[in-house]
This record gives sequence, C-alpha cells and structure tokens, in this order.
Amino acid sequence: MSPWLRTALLLLILLTAATAADAQEVAPTPPMGWNSWDSYGLTIDEADFRANATQLAKLHAYGWTYAVIDEGWYMGNPSGDKLQHRDYAMDAHGLLIPASKRFPSSTDGQGFKPIADWVHAQGLKFGIHIVRGIPKQAVEANLPIAGSSFRAQDAADTVDTCPWDDGDYGVRDNAAGQAYYDSMLALYARWGVDFLKVDCIADHPYRISEIRQIATAIKKTGRPIVLSLSPGPTQPAHATEIRQYGQMWRISNDVWDGWTFKHEHPTDDFPMGLRDIFDRLPAWAGQARDGHWPDADMLPFGMLAPHPGLGEARHSRLTLDEDRTQLSLLAIARSPLILGANLTKLDDATRALITNKDLIAVDQHSHGNHPVEHLPPGLGPMRVWVADGEAGERYLAVFNLDDKPASLDASWEQLGLASGKHAARELWSGHRQEASGRLTISLPAHGCLLFAVGPAR
Repeated sequence: MSPWLRTALLLLILLTAATAADAQEVAPTPPMGWNSWDSYGLTIDEADFRANATQLAKLHAYGWTYAVIDEGWYMGNPSGDKLQHRDYAMDAHGLLIPASKRFPSSTDGQGFKPIADWVHAQGLKFGIHIVRGIPKQAVEANLPIAGSSFRAQDAADTVDTCPWDDGDYGVRDNAAGQAYYDSMLALYARWGVDFLKVDCIADHPYRISEIRQIATAIKKTGRPIVLSLSPGPTQPAHATEIRQYGQMWRISNDVWDGWTFKHEHPTDDFPMGLRDIFDRLPAWAGQARDGHWPDADMLPFGMLAPHPGLGEARHSRLTLDEDRTQLSLLAIARSPLILGANLTKLDDATRALITNKDLIAVDQHSHGNHPVEHLPPGLGPMRVWVADGEAGERYLAVFNLDDKPASLDASWEQLGLASGKHAARELWSGHRQEASGRLTISLPAHGCLLFAVGPAR
C-alpha cells in the first residue's frame, strides 16, 4: 500500500470514528423527557414550565432528562384565531424570541438563557420547538440576516409554506438560507438549548434541504443539540438519508389518547391512535441504534390539561392496560420516550408506569429489537417483539390487539426465542415463572405482558 493511500485510509477511519462519536455524544440512548404540547398546546408560560420541570427533576433518576417547550413560545397572543392576531415576538434579524409577557425572565435580550440555566441547575436539559422556515413578518420587512450580507428575502422560498401553519415561508437551499439557519442556531446555542424539535419537515412535506441546513448549523455551533424531526410518518425509503442528520425522526403522525380514531378521508391519518403505531414501527426495525432513533411520538398519559394541543382538558382516555401497551411497545422498539402529562397533576398510577426501572432499561439498553414475523396460527390479532439484553437475557413483549381478552400458549421457539426451557420474569408485575418449555398467558383487551427471559438454572 502506498504512503498516500495509507494516509487517506487512516483519515477516513478517523473521520468515521469521529462521526460515530459525535452521534453517541449527542444521543447515545433514546432521549427521554417531557414536552408541553399534550397538556398546554400553544399556551405554556414560564411559571407553568418551571412547575413541570421541577417535577421532571424528581424523575431524573429514572432517565427523564429533557424539558421541552413546544410550539408557540414566541406568540404574545397564542389564543388568536388568525396568524396576524397571535403577535409574534422577533428580533431585528428576523429570529423568533420568547414572548416577554409569558416568559418574563427573557427580557433585556436574554431570550431563554435564564430559563435554560435554571433547567441545567436542576440536572436537566432544555429544549424548544420551532416550525421550519423564516417568519413571513421578517420577509415582508426584509430584515438583515445576522452575521451575513444577506437579507430575509434572499433566504425565503415564498412559494413554500407549511400546510397547517402559515406563519413562515420555507428556506431556500442557498447560501442565504444557510446563513439564516446558522444565525438561528447560533442564538439557540447562546441560550443553552440542548434539544431542538423542528416541525413540518419530516413528512407532509419532507424537506431534506432544510433538514441538512439545520443539522449543518447545529454542527457549526459546537454545542451538542439533539435534532428531533417532526411530524411523520417519515417514509422508510428516507431512512439512510435522515439518519445522517437527525437524532430523532417521527415515524407517525401525532399520536393521541385513543386506541383508534375515525378519519373522514382515506388519506387523513391525523390523529393517530395507539393501534396505528403497531403498523408503523416494524418498517423501522434495525434503525434504532448508534445515536439515531425512530420516534413513535409522545406518551399522552395522565392529566392533559389545561389546554391540550387537541381537544378539551381531560384525563387521558387510554386505559391503564393501554398505557402499559404503549410504553412497552415504544420501549422494546427503542423509541424516544417523551411524556405529555401535566406533571404537576401526576397521578399515582401514571407515576408507577414511568418509574419502572426494568421497562426503562429495555428502552435504553436493549439491542437487536424486532417484531416476530411468523407467529403460530391461531393467535389472532397478537403481536410479538423480541430484543437482547445486556446480561445475556432476552426480552419478549406480547401484545393483544383485540377488543376482548385473549390467551396464548406457545413454545419459546414459536415466539422467536431459542427452544428449550426458560425462566421468565414479567416486568410490570414482577411475577416470576418457573423454567418451562412454553409460555401460557392471558391478556386483557389491548393489553400486553413484557418478559425478561433467561435460561433455566
């Protein structure tokens, strides 16, 4: 091998290792945290955010880390029925800033830095939501883009707007567009943002140019920021491409607190129910690894109040069995786990769910996660997922998708594990099963059981 070729090969190896290390540093395991949307919609303010983050800090020992302010933090009047009535707060360079009446510590040009500093002092990490693009108000005023010679009209793609949020124009795939996103992420990095959820970008439409621009801008800041891309369903054909840029990408439309929802049109999949996730996740099996995580959306558990992003204030309409099913499915598929509950009104049953260390370990540390494709006949609407644990044990999740109770009697081999006798421990109840060659269980409607399975001793 020539010296030049040897040097080139070494550089390639180092670059590949550095890229992998970057991914591991930002999100080595599926991110866990809380997001304001399911309980507050557009209306979250500083007092409510701090109250929820204070409760999240009490859950941090279980892995819950990110406190995220979802859409609307820049709206002075989030209840306005029209865009022009919502009163966007913006700086002189066309960048959105927190509405000062709702986030009083953001005054004097500090933005979210005081809140981010406080979140970090709680041992947590801080996140915000944006809709991709550049505000129409900035384009109409043709404001200068910070750190460049460009102006807003140079960056704006005025024929592109988000179908369900017309506050922004898209950003062109040119130097001005990159400069705009560079200035945006530089500001967020100064604030101390650790997590950025970008909406209207991963599907309907899929804007890979803006995904790439935002990821590039994050890298330029030198700050490890998780890039969460939303909504879905992102198409599996984009898997290789989107993994290059995002740490999380939605594989579903918004998931709310129902088993299924009726839609008026065949092409309409908003909102999605828990049942829909079972059909979305299998196509992404094998992609949940190496710092990049297919995202099956938030957990609409507990109290969804005072102003949920969909519907009236309420306690989640999911049953306790359905809560366990959703959490088990997301864990064994290694999806990020993002709570939607109002944490200041957290009930004991929901608290018990989200503090189950065994369940969280499946999400954070398992590997080889996949659904079992060929189940024995006669099981009806059941689904089975398996995964490998860190200590040689295996995980087995059995789900009953039927509207009535169901029973299962099958060998371990039929359920995707090795033949022979195995001992098992059910992770929700803690019940231990003696070593046996078969698994015999009963499941409630929409229920599940999640096992850690090991060899007979």
